[in-house]
Amino acid sequence: MTDRSVRFFGGPLDGRVQELADEEPVPGTIVRHIHLHGGPKIETLYELGMTDHGWEYRVSATTHSEPSHSEPESDGLR
Repeated sequence: MTDRSVRFFGGPLDGRVQELADEEPVPGTIVRHIHLHGGPKIETLYELGMTDHGWEYRVSATTHSEPSHSEPESDGLR
């Protein structure tokens, strides 16, 4: 039986270890982590791979999105 844990490298999840799902892990699988806070939305993609040390998720892309600032709707009062 193989080790079912996977370690994250890079990005906001760096160092996190979690158990893989019950399905057979597939190298190249992408997971998306979205970090929401007071600033821009940060989306980080991690790609699953197998190394000599076991399963790893490595950062494959990171994007930043500015929050939308739409004009407030008028309440009809002047």
